[in-house]
Amino acid sequence: MSTRLLTHLRHVDLAVPDYAKQLDFYAGVWGLTRVSEDDGIAFLAAEGSPEQYVIRLRQADDKRLDLISYGAATPADVDTLAEHLLASGVQLITRPDTLPTPGGGYGFRFFDVDGRTVEVSSDVAVRAHRRIEERESVPVRLSHVVVNSPDIARTRRWYEQHLGFALSDTIGAPHTGDVMNFMRISSQHHSLGIAAGPHASIHHVSFELRGLDEFMRGTGRLLRSGARLAWGPGRHLAGDNTFSYFFDPHGNTVEYTTEMEELDEDTWHPHHYTFLDEEVSDQWGTANAMNEPLAKELHNDVDRGLFIAPPV
Repeated sequence: MSTRLLTHLRHVDLAVPDYAKQLDFYAGVWGLTRVSEDDGIAFLAAEGSPEQYVIRLRQADDKRLDLISYGAATPADVDTLAEHLLASGVQLITRPDTLPTPGGGYGFRFFDVDGRTVEVSSDVAVRAHRRIEERESVPVRLSHVVVNSPDIARTRRWYEQHLGFALSDTIGAPHTGDVMNFMRISSQHHSLGIAAGPHASIHHVSFELRGLDEFMRGTGRLLRSGARLAWGPGRHLAGDNTFSYFFDPHGNTVEYTTEMEELDEDTWHPHHYTFLDEEVSDQWGTANAMNEPLAKELHNDVDRGLFIAPPV
C-alpha cells in the first residue's frame, strides 16, 4: 500500500489458562496499571501512555494471541484501509464500526497472512496519563511486538503491501538466511519485528522505560522477584535499543527496553546485519549468550488460536 495509514501500535491481547497468575504478574512486578476487569477479562495500561490499555488478558482454555491492535488517524483512514484489504482479497473478521472496548473508537479486524487477528482503529478516547518520574521503573508505553513466522519474507511482503510498513533492517547469516525483519510505520526504528520460526506465534512484546536508570532498576526488580530472565541486559545494534527479556508465567517473552532509534525516513537505507557479529545482538557484551535452546524457547508454543490463512 503506497499510502501509510497506520500511526502506532495500540495494544496486544493475550489469552491464558491461569488468568489470575498472569494478571498478578502484569499488574504487579511488571508495572502495568489495571484499569478495568470483568468476568475473566482485564485491561492494563502503561502509566505514561495515552492509550486506554496496552495489554488485554483473557481467561481461556488455551494460551493464544488474541490480536494485535494498531492506530489510524481518522475514521476515513480506517474505511480506506478496510476497502483496500477487501479489494486485495484479505479476509475481514469485522467491518468498520464502533468498538465496544474501553475508550470506544471506530475500527475493524482482519487476518494477516499468517492467520493472526489484527485490529485497526481511530478516535479511541485518550486515557488520563502522566509523566513518569526519575527512578520510576514502570513502563511508559508499549514499544513494539515481534511475531514468529515460518516464512518471514512472505510476512514482510504482506505487511508492506497491505499495511504500508517499511523495512528498517534485517538480521541473518549465510547458513541460516534472514532470521529477523524490523518493520516501521513511523520514524521509530520498528514497531513490528518478524522473526523466523517453525510456526506462527508471539515472539515477544516490548515495553519502553523512561531511561537507562529506570531500565536497569526495572530489570533488577524482575530479577529480585524471581522472574526468569531470558536474555539481557544488553543493547541491540539494529534499533540501538536496550533489552532485558523475561518469561511471563505462561512462557510468553516480554521485554523492557529504552532509547529506540529514531530514523530520518528520507535518507534511511536498511542494513543487513549478520548475527555472527556479536555486537549485532549486544553492543555492550553484557547479555548472556543467545544459544539454540534459548532461541527455541523464544519460538514459543504453537498458537492454536491462529486462523490458517489461504496462501497468497
